[in-house]
Amino acid sequence: MFEEKERTPLPINSVVIGAILLAGIAFAGGFLMGGHAPNVNAASLSINAGPPPGVDFSPLWKAWHIIDEKFVPAAVATSTKIATTTAAQDQERIWGMMEGLAASLNDPYTFFLAPQENEQFTSDMSGSFEGVGMEIAVKDQVLTVVSPLKGTPADKAGIKSKDIILKIDGTSTHGMDVGAAVSKIRGPKGTEVTLTVQREGWSSPREIKVTRDVINVPVVTTSAHTGETRSDGIYVITLSTFTSNSPDLFRNALRKFIESGNKKLVLDLRGNPGGYLDAAVSMASWFLPLGKVVVTEDYAGHAGNVVHRSLGYNIFNKNLKMVILVDHGSASASEILADALRYYGKAKLVGTNTFGKGSVQELVKITPETALKITVARWLGPDGIQIPREGIVPDVKVEITDEEAKADKDPQMDKAVEILNGK
Repeated sequence: MFEEKERTPLPINSVVIGAILLAGIAFAGGFLMGGHAPNVNAASLSINAGPPPGVDFSPLWKAWHIIDEKFVPAAVATSTKIATTTAAQDQERIWGMMEGLAASLNDPYTFFLAPQENEQFTSDMSGSFEGVGMEIAVKDQVLTVVSPLKGTPADKAGIKSKDIILKIDGTSTHGMDVGAAVSKIRGPKGTEVTLTVQREGWSSPREIKVTRDVINVPVVTTSAHTGETRSDGIYVITLSTFTSNSPDLFRNALRKFIESGNKKLVLDLRGNPGGYLDAAVSMASWFLPLGKVVVTEDYAGHAGNVVHRSLGYNIFNKNLKMVILVDHGSASASEILADALRYYGKAKLVGTNTFGKGSVQELVKITPETALKITVARWLGPDGIQIPREGIVPDVKVEITDEEAKADKDPQMDKAVEILNGK
């Protein structure tokens, strides 16, 4: 079942396709950093390119001058003289205009990062953060939890995937973008944030208080269940994120699986918000022949499509039986890996619909202090179909009720074991 093969070291490139702001409160989505997007005309990304031809900017400048001439702040004394706007205030207007320009695309994964938000984004990417430990996104125009990271304050407080955050410390999230939500939710260790949450099945919203902490994110864990309910020795690999070192950790986990003598594997991708594309491709390669399509980056004519194929480690024979557990918190790289292994008949999916993150973003520097995160491509599975917005539908749908979760019951795992045992 296992034959060690020479493999090419995983390049740590810039393609990131999951929820990366592990400061606990943002869903960065998939994105390309450093201009990795293929065949993109660099001139088209220049901040000095000038106004686009055929666009009339006169209404904008008219509005600007009317504001200068007529605007009176409501919260000032009547005797207060209105001073001329400063250069800093004018710059804030520019940032606001760019935020509006990005928002006009009606894409929850495209937004402008003003200096403060961009600095925070960079800090989060470096792994230096304190927060509550959950990924969020704006989906269907509402602030939605992608996934609480296991063992974090959000997880312990009872936050779940698909929860809708209506208020943050009493402030409505209606019309709030991810960056603004990030600023309100995150904060120093030991401080508390109150989230007003609506959940499917609840008759009314509830307030959940979460105490912020330093977030340490697990990557890969393994376990051979040998308790009363797992006396059959079903082997479980739980993958929490797709980081640059996940492929090596996954390889070691597979080795332990082989050494255990088991042929029945559960790969648990529940609550996994994604990460590096190369990690997903590398992991899929342990199960697929050389050259099989794992995923395609579709640039819709703006650039040539990029096809990512199996590296062909392909160490398992037909004796392997595998089930992949997914839920609403399984996004991006998780969806790509699960979709590919199911398409080629290597695994069955059990759980609930995945998150539905079928696009990739590029992070483009606008000024030294600001950036634009913009959707530049769509992810197509091996069948050439985009990951659907409603998520990937598993082969076997199994929900976990609040009562089952409180009782530490896991019907999704139970169903996986049942399938692997042929019952």
